[in-house]
Amino acid sequence: MGPLTIAASLFVLMLALMAVRIPIAVAMFVAGLAGYLALAGWLPAMSHLKTYTYARFSSYDLSVIPLFLLMGQFATQGGLSRALFRFGATVLGRFRGGLAMAAVLACAAFGSVCGSSVATAATIGSVALPEMRRHGYSGRLATATVAAGGTLGILIPPSVVLVVYAILTEQNIAKLFAAAFIPGLIAMLGYLVAIGLYVRLVPGQAPEHDAVDRAALWSSVAGVLPVLAIFLIVFGGIYGGVFTPTEGAAVGAAATFLTALVRGELDRAKVMQAFYGTAEASAMIFMIFLGADMLNSALALSQAPNQLAGAVSALSLPPMAVIVLILVFYVLLGCVMDELSMILLTVPIFFPLVMGLDLGLAPDEQAIWFGILILMVVEIGLIAPPVGLNVYVINGIDRQTPIGESYRGVVPFLISDVIRTALLLAFPALSLTLVRAMN
Repeated sequence: MGPLTIAASLFVLMLALMAVRIPIAVAMFVAGLAGYLALAGWLPAMSHLKTYTYARFSSYDLSVIPLFLLMGQFATQGGLSRALFRFGATVLGRFRGGLAMAAVLACAAFGSVCGSSVATAATIGSVALPEMRRHGYSGRLATATVAAGGTLGILIPPSVVLVVYAILTEQNIAKLFAAAFIPGLIAMLGYLVAIGLYVRLVPGQAPEHDAVDRAALWSSVAGVLPVLAIFLIVFGGIYGGVFTPTEGAAVGAAATFLTALVRGELDRAKVMQAFYGTAEASAMIFMIFLGADMLNSALALSQAPNQLAGAVSALSLPPMAVIVLILVFYVLLGCVMDELSMILLTVPIFFPLVMGLDLGLAPDEQAIWFGILILMVVEIGLIAPPVGLNVYVINGIDRQTPIGESYRGVVPFLISDVIRTALLLAFPALSLTLVRAMN
């Protein structure tokens, strides 16, 4: 059995397990373990299991996830989320779908701190979903908005994915961040437009919000000031070099707890619920990471990515067609893998291939442009059926909404993603303008 056949069999096995309602994390783990056993045997597989779980979960960078989740839980249990979204309703209340737009903006803000899609989606989801439900938004729109908005966590700098890409390809991190700035803004604005069009074209997805008077507006501003102060402390500390993003998450969680305590909205039961909610969501996310890593290891062992790269090179297609095929491959791979696993597995294979193409760009600009394109299509895979890890994460938080409804809800966001990717593909200057200004 060849590498491509083995890889295809693993995906078939995973999808079959999911079809009988096996959780995505377990399905990926079982498929990956089966592949590892078939390729390497029992003893190497057990040896791999002995080390890789500790290697994954001992990573310092992962500690940001439960800390931001805890911050969101304290905000929810302490009433801070209600204040935040009340402010969003008053400011954006003149627009139908205003709370959904506010959730997208919140995802963008959180993403600029933690740089992780899953952490952004889970954190904002724990705060935004109950509020959107309370205001009468459909589960379809609410879950889809947060799942799609979570992808902004890897689009808006600083991005963990871009840092990893820069290290692997030996590119300038500052230039990559500059290149991602305009596409990140386009992504956020595209999602806002998608929400605005969707709630008008599809009835029953969002309530009608009436404009509020000045007194209500000022009241909402007063209620949100503590939240704004927390975010200023976190953002200012991180960008001022006072602490790292992980330390910033800890400071944010502590500040949110103290603020909620001072407001008198926390009791022992709510504090315990915050910790239980954080533990449950963290366990779910980490299990997804574990399953993705196992499948990733089996695919790497099969050498299937190398075979695919060789097949693409042998096709003798125009350079732009090769780029499109690689991007389609990333979208498909993104349906079953987290973004970092994809980058670590495929960039060492595809980057030399792309750098050998004549696209009319300088070598450093071509490398940066390709990195931004990868960033765009990776986030498409995170919300695209049949899997979409972000959709599964949000569906695990909001169990009232069937997964099929969430997939229907992400369609407008996927359309926005495809349009944005096509623009970046056709006009590299959108990514390279700020980079060129730095030279």
